[in-house]
Amino acid sequence: MSTFKKASLALCASALLIPTLAMAQGNYQVNGATKEGDREFSLSGSGRSDKDFDNGSFGVSGDMGWYLTDRAVAGIRQGVGYSGVKGASDKWTGTTTAFIDYHLMDGPTRPFVGASLGGTYGNGTKDSGLGGLELGVKHYVLPQTFIQARAEYQFYFDSASSADDNFSKGAWAYVLGMGYNF
Repeated sequence: MSTFKKASLALCASALLIPTLAMAQGNYQVNGATKEGDREFSLSGSGRSDKDFDNGSFGVSGDMGWYLTDRAVAGIRQGVGYSGVKGASDKWTGTTTAFIDYHLMDGPTRPFVGASLGGTYGNGTKDSGLGGLELGVKHYVLPQTFIQARAEYQFYFDSASSADDNFSKGAWAYVLGMGYNF
């Protein structure tokens, strides 16, 4: 079994344990209510695949966001990724993006849609611009603590014209993590 397949299996198994561990904390009140001026911090593990799911990598990311309204959050996202390909050198990459997400409803489960714009760099990629459209869901397991799943369609560009050309050549990035509102 390849290293990528083993890591994928371990990530999926770990993800299935998160809700169980959160529920084991006992009785709690879940509300997920946010208001303008609140902040949010989250840590996530991520995976990426090409559009045919043939190649992939793993990474970690951290988000720091500020609520502009009770449903809209804008912030900064920093990611670090690693990929190892048999017969090739290990690759490290970084991404720094600004994002904005809009939560579609209130309550303990909050689906959202959003967009991001930033850049990517490192020895595993050509330095370039990065844009993305995302959707996801946050589920509050405690009044201010949530688990999060997000999928983002990302594309790379060097100029405005290449962004339009490269949109159809994008890749999916997947994130599973936990966060806290304060």
